[in-house]
Amino acid sequence: MPAQRLSVVVTRQLPEAVEKRMSELFDTELRSADTPMTRDEIVLAMQRADVLVPTVTDNIDAGMIGQASDRLKLIANYGAGIDHVDIQTARQRGILVSNTSDVVTDDTADMTMALILAVTRRIPEGLALMQSGEWSGWAPNALLGARAGGRRLGILGMGRIGQAVARRAKAFGMQVHYHNRQKLRPEIEDDLGATYWDSLDQMVSRMDIISVNCPHTPSTFHLMNARRLKLMKPTAVIVNTSRGEVVDENALTRLLRSGDIAGAGLDVFERGPDINPRLRQLNNVVLLPHMGSATYEGRVEMGEKVIINIKTFEDGHRPPDQVVPAML
Repeated sequence: MPAQRLSVVVTRQLPEAVEKRMSELFDTELRSADTPMTRDEIVLAMQRADVLVPTVTDNIDAGMIGQASDRLKLIANYGAGIDHVDIQTARQRGILVSNTSDVVTDDTADMTMALILAVTRRIPEGLALMQSGEWSGWAPNALLGARAGGRRLGILGMGRIGQAVARRAKAFGMQVHYHNRQKLRPEIEDDLGATYWDSLDQMVSRMDIISVNCPHTPSTFHLMNARRLKLMKPTAVIVNTSRGEVVDENALTRLLRSGDIAGAGLDVFERGPDINPRLRQLNNVVLLPHMGSATYEGRVEMGEKVIINIKTFEDGHRPPDQVVPAML
């Protein structure tokens, strides 16, 4: 008699190719509606599944994990970010957690550069003018922005995505600077043409552009707080494609409204879709709906990573992308 297949519950609709392959390999319960599960629905899923496949929209806290059945042995997250899952409590319950690291590096770095150019070159303002039908022709002083070449870019977080941003910025002729928990090896710094700043305050105060590329952890919550945001030059802009919680959104909104910061490009927000309404009203801000990883290729690769993690676990081995508290 063949061994019983793992029971896998997926909390959101995934690309069709991913869902098809999952269904071939496992006893997979797919999400019929393209909406997030409620808290109660996720708890029920954790009580009937061997493996839960959540996404970044699912906040899985200690209370929910405490209600999981003993059969739940793996939370195979569809996404690289893992701050929405209580890793420590899962570990205490004997539940492994995996993610899809190093899949969306290039996609997110591309979006970071897109936001930098959109903000500094005032692309959304130009688009709005064209769509309004009010453009009357070229003018010497119309919609003047800032040249990318020669600008000082300060990257906050020099992991895989930060380094990918640095390579792109270098190609644009930007001066690359960075702050990180650890200084990069000299050969990597040389390859990226990057200058390390031990003091985040000093780096922030001297940059033309700040790019937030660090994960959200307890130590990075509001790392860019009101005090640190005020250190930015009034001509500087900030771009965030990492996690919204790293930046104090209300403080940023106040400084953008007062002109103390020239502009911002945001793909992530502190409270998800509940965005400060005043932020939406500013014409020096580019807001995107968490599109950093939104390429078909990237989303399929994320699914493939999830499948590999589940299959490896099913075969009795450690998932290749297992996350442990020490990594956070």
